Amino acid sequence: MDPIRVTHRLTIPAEALEESFIAASGPGGQNVNKVATAVQLRLDTTRVPGLTEPVLARLRALAGRRMTEEGALLLISREHRTQERNREAARARLATLLRDALVAPVIRRPTRPTKGSQERRLAAKGVRSGIKRNRGRVSED
Repeated sequence: MDPIRVTHRLTIPAEALEESFIAASGPGGQNVNKVATAVQLRLDTTRVPGLTEPVLARLRALAGRRMTEEGALLLISREHRTQERNREAARARLATLLRDALVAPVIRRPTRPTKGSQERRLAAKGVRSGIKRNRGRVSED
């Protein structure tokens, strides 16, 4: 099994990955009963150098129930009819998940509205209020 290159700085070594093939449901006709085409890809996050604690915390949040208590990430791919395409799909999903976990969220700094924007908002409210105030029954004179 080859290592997976996630970014130019992070590569998952082959020792941290474990693949097993299981029987799949879905497309495949009679073949689905005979051949184990679904891929179960397991990543041992403790064996991946370069995964810092904040990245692991984000990965746990993104992975949800796919992450075990021991720190292993479990991905199952069964959408294709062949082992090879399911293997590629699982590896691509793993790389995408890790890429998303590597991106640190931008902390929002609260700002106050400018004086001009407050005045424009109040002026627009006054115009709208006038329009609504002028609605009503037409008096017959």
